[in-house]
Amino acid sequence: MALSHAKALRANMTEAERRLWYLLRAHRFQGMKFKRQAMIGRYIVDFVSFRRHLIVEVDGGQHADSETDDRRTHWLEGQGFRVLRFWNNEVLNNTGGVLDAIMAASTNPSPDTPLRGAPPSPTRGEGKDDSES
Repeated sequence: MALSHAKALRANMTEAERRLWYLLRAHRFQGMKFKRQAMIGRYIVDFVSFRRHLIVEVDGGQHADSETDDRRTHWLEGQGFRVLRFWNNEVLNNTGGVLDAIMAASTNPSPDTPLRGAPPSPTRGEGKDDSES
């Protein structure tokens, strides 16, 4: 059912989502690959770059002060994603600023992103700068 819901959301995007998707799709934005209305766990996110672990959400007024959105964002961040949220009017009236924020987030990964693999072991001399020898 969730997959069919994601398909329906793709077919019924808001004007702000359509504008942003036009700029993000087909590697148009700095060569990055984004997917729209993608499933992550039990959630459907507006746009995601899996390679950059970056989610972009475009929200209308119904999302103001939403505890559900807060829980959702917390869960997604726990999976290693950085979540950016923009209001519809931000996307429509300040598209360049939104793209700047996406670019900044894509080049500066979240400090909460989980490590891939084990951290270096100082007891085995790993992670030691050559100049320290």
